[in-house]
Amino acid sequence: MAEYITIGALAQSTGVNVSAIRYYEEIGLIPKAHRRPSGHRVYGPEAQEVLAVIRSCREFGFSIEQVRELVLLSTNAQLPCDETREIAQTHLNAVQAKLSELRQLEKNLTSFIQSCTENCIGGPAPQCNILENIGSSGTQPVAAKGCC
Repeated sequence: MAEYITIGALAQSTGVNVSAIRYYEEIGLIPKAHRRPSGHRVYGPEAQEVLAVIRSCREFGFSIEQVRELVLLSTNAQLPCDETREIAQTHLNAVQAKLSELRQLEKNLTSFIQSCTENCIGGPAPQCNILENIGSSGTQPVAAKGCC
């Protein structure tokens, strides 16, 4: 008979906190816990295996829906592995798009700071060029008004 462990022991052995385990059980990502006569949840070895997959997927930034698909793929030998590749490729595309957005944000912030550094005359903070730029949602620094 398989050894069952408490939710606390499962959390400790997998590095997934108790509330996340309960949530994953609630949404059907891990098998339902068995209950002891006392009502405490106990989990079999399959829960530990699935949680290891879930944790790895979450560390890679996959969404819960993608995790759901990957868990299914990891436990069903009838499904083709190219589905896994497609999910990973879709996620990679999203990560690359986000990186592009972050690079543009970095350029904008660098430009704002450089403009302030070059033009600051030491006025009150509400007149700071950086705050003006952030408030205008612009991508290029606006002309100095007082502080910067």
